[in-house]
Amino acid sequence: MLPLVLPRVRGRPAPDPRIPPFPRQARPLSYLTTAPRRTLKQYLGVTWRGFVMGAADVIPGVSGGTMAFILGIYDELIDAIRAAIPFLGLAVRLRFREAFAVLPWRFLLALLVGIGTAILSLAKFLGWALETHPSLVFALFFGLIVASVHVVRNHVRKWTALTVGVVAVAAVLTYVFVGLTPTETPNGLWFIFLSAAIAICAMILPGISGAFVLVLLGKYEYVLGALVAFDVPVIAVFIAGAATGIIAFSNVLRWLLDHYHDITVAVLVGFMIGALRKVWPWKEAPGADGIVVGDPNILPAAFTTDVALALVLAVVGAVAVLLLEWAGARRGDEAPRA
Repeated sequence: MLPLVLPRVRGRPAPDPRIPPFPRQARPLSYLTTAPRRTLKQYLGVTWRGFVMGAADVIPGVSGGTMAFILGIYDELIDAIRAAIPFLGLAVRLRFREAFAVLPWRFLLALLVGIGTAILSLAKFLGWALETHPSLVFALFFGLIVASVHVVRNHVRKWTALTVGVVAVAAVLTYVFVGLTPTETPNGLWFIFLSAAIAICAMILPGISGAFVLVLLGKYEYVLGALVAFDVPVIAVFIAGAATGIIAFSNVLRWLLDHYHDITVAVLVGFMIGALRKVWPWKEAPGADGIVVGDPNILPAAFTTDVALALVLAVVGAVAVLLLEWAGARRGDEAPRA
C-alpha cells in the first residue's frame, strides 16, 4: 500500500483527511474566514442589523445583544470579536496580511457602520422620544423582548428542571438589578473608560442593557451629551474602554456557550424576562428626561388613545421579531447560532 502523501500549503502539510474536523467545542477561529464570502447585498443586510442593534443600545433597558440574537448573528458576532486577540497579536508583529486573514473584518466593518450610524443619527431623536413619549418607546421594545424570549428559548436543546430553575433565578436577579437607582460618579476619563468596559459587556448579553448600566453608573446622560456635542476625547476614551471590555468578555461568553450551552442560554432567557420590568410602558412618575429608574410600574388608569397606540406598538414589535425569525428560518442562511 502506497503511503498517503499530503500536499503542502505555504510550507506546511494540508490537514490529514483521515482526521475528523474540529468539533464545535474546539473549533478554531479560522473557520470564520473560510466560509463563502457574503455578497454586497448580504453585507448591507449586516449593516442594517447593526443599525437595529445600535438603536436598541441607545435605549436604557433594551439590549443590542437581544437584537443580535433575534437577527441571527449573535454566535458569529461573539466569535468575530474573539478573533480580535490573534489579530492584534499578529498586527503588533507587523504581519498584517496574516492578521487580516484571521479577522472577519468585512463582517465587523459592516456591523460597526450600522451601529455607529444608529447611535450618531438617533441619539437626538431617541432622547426626544424618551422625554416626550416614553410609554410608546418602551411599549415597542416591550413587545420586541417578549417575542424574543420565545425565540431565544428555542435555542435550549433540552429543557430540564435545572434549566428552568436557572431561568427563574436569572429572571429574579435581573428584575432586582433593573430596579436599582443610579449613583453619583466622577466624570474623569479613567471612569469613562471603566464605565464603557462594564457597559459593553452588558450590551452583548440579551436582556441586559448597556445603556441602563451607564444610567446606574451615572454616565448615560454624560456620554449621550458627548456624542451629541462630538466631544472627541470622551468618545475616544469610551471607545477604547468598550473595545477592551468586549474583547475580554467575548472569550468568557464563548467558552460558556461551548461548554455549558443550555445553562448559558437559560441564563440569557432569564435576563430577558427580568428586564421586562425596565421597559414596562407605564410608570408612576417618569423623570424629566424620560429615564425612569426604581419607580413602580402601574397599569394605565383608563383606556386612552395613547394606551391603545402603546398596545399597537407592542404588538408590532412582537410581530416584527416573529417575522424576522420566520424569514431567517425560511431562507436557511442564518449565521451559526448559540
